[in-house]
Amino acid sequence: MKKIVLLLLFVIASAQVWACPACEKQQPKLLRGITHGTGPETGWDYIIIGITTAIVLITLFYSIKWLLRPAEQSASHIKRSILNAD
Repeated sequence: MKKIVLLLLFVIASAQVWACPACEKQQPKLLRGITHGTGPETGWDYIIIGITTAIVLITLFYSIKWLLRPAEQSASHIKRSILNAD
């Protein structure tokens, strides 16, 4: 299983993800060579992307944290009604 996961990881990592030459000319210096398309048109686009990135990273952090350590110890937690049903 580990071999398959590592193989998939290497295949995905080696995929060509860089922008084409036509798209590079349309991008601002910050994103040149990274993305396709016209890129952000105003400063508001960068703010929206930053806020969205922050929300996604916070959500990912808490999802992994609560998946690994749920910390649901209360006797009145809803899962107790299912686990203790006799």
